[in-house]
Amino acid sequence: MSWIYLIFAIALEVGGTVSMKMSNGFTKIVPSILMIVLYILAFSSLNLALKQVPVSVAYAIWSGVGTAAIAVIGYMYFQESMTLVKAVSIALIILGVIGLNLGDRAHGARSSGEPSDISENKIQTDLAAGISGLAEERGKEI
Repeated sequence: MSWIYLIFAIALEVGGTVSMKMSNGFTKIVPSILMIVLYILAFSSLNLALKQVPVSVAYAIWSGVGTAAIAVIGYMYFQESMTLVKAVSIALIILGVIGLNLGDRAHGARSSGEPSDISENKIQTDLAAGISGLAEERGKEI
């Protein structure tokens, strides 16, 4: 199901970006509102995907496929130029996404996306130390 959430996140992000273009710098209300709603839904769906998909893979796929899709949509619907360099770059993005997936599996990486106890504890310790340091600096308790 997490991969389905990732696909939804990509589609919603692409929709949000198209809406951003159509909002003409927030001068058109419907595309502006649609952009905000679609981005909120995209990040929510990406968040759900991260329950099982490793963040390095999920974010690379989300941003890479989204970028490639927007480049193609820009060419097809917004009359943006498509040069050989752009086309090759899109192909490299797609190859990079494939490589990330294959590389993750080849090295026996966890597919659950769950952080290890060590990394989770380190993050929590570092976060607590940072918050504590800020509180001391400001003379307040958090």
